[in-house]
Amino acid sequence: MKARSDSIQREIKDATRKFFDNYYNQEINYTPEEVDAVIGYFLKRGFEKIAAVNTASVLLQQASQDQINVYALVDTLKGISDVQLSNIVAQILNLNRSKTSTLGYKVPAQTQLFDQRNIAV
Repeated sequence: MKARSDSIQREIKDATRKFFDNYYNQEINYTPEEVDAVIGYFLKRGFEKIAAVNTASVLLQQASQDQINVYALVDTLKGISDVQLSNIVAQILNLNRSKTSTLGYKVPAQTQLFDQRNIAV
């Protein structure tokens, strides 16, 4: 079990390193602890490995742009539900995407139709 865990961690570190090394061929300075902490947070919340790495990279960029400690950013995400986390991540990802495409989610209608109100159950 430990060997598998070490193997997964190595894969995550290699994938993260490759991503950050090739991102617009621009040097990005994040400590391995910061990268591992953010990726680990999303893995614990049920994200797939690739989704966790990609989401973590966007959050690390956003934290760098806003000059916020990445640990403080992750701490603000603790204690929220999975639905709230999905909404927050979608908003952050949309801010960092091309304006020609956005990620969305379905919001249930808040109004009731007249016919529905008159039906006794």
